Amino acid sequence: MKISFTLNGKSTEVDVAPDRRVVDLLREDLRLTGTKEGCGAGECGACTILVNGESRLSCLMLAAQLEGRCVTTIEGIGEEGRLHPVQEAFIECGAVQCGFCSPGMVISAVDLLGRDPNPGRGEIRRGLSGNLCRCTGYVKIVDAVETAARRMNAASDVKPDAGEKERVVPGAPGQGQRR
Repeated sequence: MKISFTLNGKSTEVDVAPDRRVVDLLREDLRLTGTKEGCGAGECGACTILVNGESRLSCLMLAAQLEGRCVTTIEGIGEEGRLHPVQEAFIECGAVQCGFCSPGMVISAVDLLGRDPNPGRGEIRRGLSGNLCRCTGYVKIVDAVETAARRMNAASDVKPDAGEKERVVPGAPGQGQRR
């Protein structure tokens, strides 16, 4: 069967067996090997991807479920030539050990920070609870997500340059929101 979807920002069409798992499609057919398969049963989180902006376990999805959807893998979260702030923080905080769980952890952290841009350590632990790591005690991973959240929040609070005009969006009566 032919399926069409957006993969890491690019329109993609593939001919795939109806019972093909997404993790196999990504790794074997499309050669995107950043997504890992750890358990094959949805227990470890190594195969986590974003589907329409929400984290999903690719080992539990059939390729047909991707029809018309937007999929982001670890290969697609950064900008051209730049790592995503979560990836940068993982490196700087020493949250990467053997690296096997890192793609799934990073994707889950990106999803978490998209839903909650300022999570506490407890929320971070809960947000990453579906991702297992056999190498660490998770402290550096939680530190990395906290660091990424701070940086991403600081970047979104950047004021316009002196040459730029600030745009005000109507809010409550007598108030506005800066953009």
